[in-house]
Amino acid sequence: MADDQVILLDYWVSVFGMRVRIALAEKEIKYESREEDLLGNKSDLLLKMNPIYKKIPVLIHNGKPVCESLIIVQYIDEIWNDRSPLLPSEPYQRAQARFWADFVDKKVAPRGVLWKKGEEQEAAKNELVETFKILEGELGDKPYFGGETFGFVDISLVTFSCWFHAFEMFGKFSMKAEFPKITEWAKRCMQRESVAKSLQDPKKVDEFVVEYRKKSLGLE
Repeated sequence: MADDQVILLDYWVSVFGMRVRIALAEKEIKYESREEDLLGNKSDLLLKMNPIYKKIPVLIHNGKPVCESLIIVQYIDEIWNDRSPLLPSEPYQRAQARFWADFVDKKVAPRGVLWKKGEEQEAAKNELVETFKILEGELGDKPYFGGETFGFVDISLVTFSCWFHAFEMFGKFSMKAEFPKITEWAKRCMQRESVAKSLQDPKKVDEFVVEYRKKSLGLE
């Protein structure tokens, strides 16, 4: 598939876009990245390729769009199946990986902690803390969520690690103190080139969050 044309419509700080970047890096797939202006005007290409949700990430493979980050990662794994598998081959383990990735998708969201204030923010913080407790338990003493091998669930969660400091800053809790296993797991994942080069600097994420709160939400 050396002649494949692969384009990724992305936004630099998106945890969902970062998932796709990691998957492409794990498979050593060459692609063209096109940055979208999600805070301004969305491109005609994005509106054409994802007319339903009108959001990133969108993977365009030989002119055909694939939307939603976890679906894209699974698509990448299936199309380029001759390279580093991202999902287990055994059906039950594969189903479990999909379950936990879906759990991350539904439960680990920065919106309430970062974009709310007062009681709403506190409630969102408590829910996020409970979510990480569950994930800490699921990880246990394993190097990765799937065991010895970095894979689908790790990709789904690790992109949030560059937002961890922002969670702490506005949620007023410590990831390291409350979730030492998740913290060490994140460091372990960052030792992989695919992760290290795909994630954003937490300081830049913090700056983005602060500015977004001030300009777009009117929060101090």
